[in-house]
Amino acid sequence: MDLSKVVAISGKPGLFLVSGQGTGKLVVESLLDGKRTPAFANDRISSLEEISIYTTGDDKPLKEVFMNIHEKLGDNIGFDPKKASLLELKEKFMLVLPEYDEESVYQSDMRKVFQWYQLLNDKGLLDFTVEEEKSAQTTAWHLLLHSDMYVSSLRFQLAVADP
Repeated sequence: MDLSKVVAISGKPGLFLVSGQGTGKLVVESLLDGKRTPAFANDRISSLEEISIYTTGDDKPLKEVFMNIHEKLGDNIGFDPKKASLLELKEKFMLVLPEYDEESVYQSDMRKVFQWYQLLNDKGLLDFTVEEEKSAQTTAWHLLLHSDMYVSSLRFQLAVADP
């Protein structure tokens, strides 16, 4: 999942896909209505790849939060973040990110995260299969590595024990 081309622009609703670049501006396409507009250098533009959520430990990248939402709630979050009560938002957010910092993560942040997840998922821009395959490959590699180390250790022990 590559979120580097997806941006949020302060003061503009929704998310945007970077579709081009000009002199001193980016050309972005709204994921809400598909309209292309320029985003200038004085606009506050944030790539979703760079956004993270405050936790009691290390901050969690938004990509990992989206993966948690996918694992816990699936493709459809099952509620409207705009109409959800504060209690419901906190319960859902606690479900997907139990270690979030309650003093630093505001209600508006929680709403945005769920709205962004649903928008990106509806547009087909979130692909969790790649992450799952990488995770499975990494796990398989670690198992192979550890089994090779175990066999080498066992051979060494047998060689030392055999005079």
